[in-house]
Amino acid sequence: MTAPSPDAPDLMFLLSSASQALTGEHAAGLAELGISPRAHCVLCKARPGGLTQRQIGDLCGIDKTTMVVTLDQLEGAGLVRRRPSPTDRRARLVEVTPEGEKVLARAQQIAARIQGDVLATLAPPDRETFLRCLESLVGGRLARSGPCGPCGPGSSPRP
Repeated sequence: MTAPSPDAPDLMFLLSSASQALTGEHAAGLAELGISPRAHCVLCKARPGGLTQRQIGDLCGIDKTTMVVTLDQLEGAGLVRRRPSPTDRRARLVEVTPEGEKVLARAQQIAARIQGDVLATLAPPDRETFLRCLESLVGGRLARSGPCGPCGPGSSPRP
């Protein structure tokens, strides 16, 4: 493959800039709920139940220490609770509390609003193409375990 011409758009710069801008908007929107994008991801992945701290951390791309700090904050706010795993006494299962469900629902509305605002700048057929192409990149060539996006309406949690 040949190098892109100097006048071609820089994919890495464009994706990085878009990620930073979206992360900033997401963080600002979630601030009113008292949670971070990381906490939002943890709540999304913990919602179905039956997952350990480690499994959720892996799904969200969060290291063990950061996961413990995040869960301590969520637990302190009454949004999750940890309980021993019935199959592995060393593991802790994470469950979202009823208050956590309320916060998660509001967080998903915020994420959906931001996504809608951003995508509204594109023509409807371009939106579909853009999202389909991003999904192909993230699910294929750029696939890796890492931070998840919001699990709001229109998005699917990615393992």
